[in-house]
Amino acid sequence: MEISKTTIGIAAGVAGTLFLGYCIYFDHKRRKDPDFKKKLRERRKAKKAASAAGGPRTTMPNMADHEEVQRFFLQEIQMGEALISSGDIENGVEHLANAVIVCGQPAQLLQVLQQTLPAQVFTLLINRMRQYGGQSGGDSDRAKLQDMNDDLE
Repeated sequence: MEISKTTIGIAAGVAGTLFLGYCIYFDHKRRKDPDFKKKLRERRKAKKAASAAGGPRTTMPNMADHEEVQRFFLQEIQMGEALISSGDIENGVEHLANAVIVCGQPAQLLQVLQQTLPAQVFTLLINRMRQYGGQSGGDSDRAKLQDMNDDLE
């Protein structure tokens, strides 16, 4: 039994039509839900309130757990690069600053970032690091950030 190209084309067309019908049916069902618009407005309002309040703060990892610190470091670098490339400079700089804080060798990381980031973005990063230096609660964190600030000058 041999399947011709025509049969395959018809089967693909029927499958595509069924999928499109499925999408239209559930979109119609979703839009006719009386709570849909209410939920959508609440979600947008909550998102707007979260961004106005400074957004969700990143929680620092347990510095004793090396794997957790490394995972957090890579996550913050990736998130910072993604946000900066998408145009969200402020949040991207905040994530990069978090990565610098937990980095074992912040001076080398800052040198790499200085070479790869635009000058304005790097300046924002330095200013953010100085802000963190003034806000840090623990003495060891404050000393580490002060050392980084000294390296930058």
